[in-house]
Amino acid sequence: MDILEVMRERHSVRQYEDRAIEQEKRHVLNDWIAEINADTGLHIQILYDEPECFDSMMAHYGKFKGVKNYVSLVGAKSGTLEETLGYYGEKIVLKAQELGLNTCWVAMTHGKSRAEIRKGEKETCLISIGYGSTNGVAHKSKPLNRLCNYQKDMPAWFLSGMEAALLAPTAMNQQKFYFELQPDETVRATCGRGFYTRLDFGIVKYHFEMAANRKI
Repeated sequence: MDILEVMRERHSVRQYEDRAIEQEKRHVLNDWIAEINADTGLHIQILYDEPECFDSMMAHYGKFKGVKNYVSLVGAKSGTLEETLGYYGEKIVLKAQELGLNTCWVAMTHGKSRAEIRKGEKETCLISIGYGSTNGVAHKSKPLNRLCNYQKDMPAWFLSGMEAALLAPTAMNQQKFYFELQPDETVRATCGRGFYTRLDFGIVKYHFEMAANRKI
């Protein structure tokens, strides 16, 4: 399955079955996260069989049910931390989807996580993970011409990247990003202001780069 197919199949899921993640899948996720941390210096952690974080008033308000596993996105405080965690968090989300697991990005609608947060670090948000009660549904998207400088006869790689960008999850489905294909075929990407837009921007950039096979 190519990366665009994985993105098309992945949807946010808030309710999960009472079913443990198998050890072999845990090993894959653990190794994936360890490699990301080694390459980036981040302190991302995955916690299994820990239901207390989502047994809270805020989690119930967010309509989460049966969450027993989650990824904690942690890193050293910096001006680019949210974007970086969005980028690499989505790398984990899509790996989970490849493994047949469901996920949801979670900001604030959860209790206290059990992640280790060292001095100078910050936990930006969580990702719930497990076997969903459903596979979720596709989110609505803005038209392509509102999210990039669309013109006829654009290169296929750019259009593939934009299809992937439109599939990216964003907080409250706000999609506050814009891509511009330059005359020299470089890409200029920007994001607007708002709730978790820098995190969203990292997620969107990962989608675009993986599908377009080009770095921004």
